[in-house]
Amino acid sequence: MSEESSPLDPYRIINEPYYEPVGDECALFSAAYARQLPILLKGPTGCGKTRFVEQMAWRLGRPLITLSCHEDMTTG
Repeated sequence: MSEESSPLDPYRIINEPYYEPVGDECALFSAAYARQLPILLKGPTGCGKTRFVEQMAWRLGRPLITLSCHEDMTTG
């Protein structure tokens, strides 16, 4: 039986990204996801925010589209 394709398939992470947890962030993220609660990740460049989200998207089987944000960005 073949699975149906989705327009989001190109955004799914196939190979597990390397991520080394430093606490219970994976469990907290999973619990928030299960309850459909938003999460804000904040930290300096290079601290692992994107890698963490890549890992969680892979674990949860969700597509991921990343945007690089900075203080000069606007909404309009």
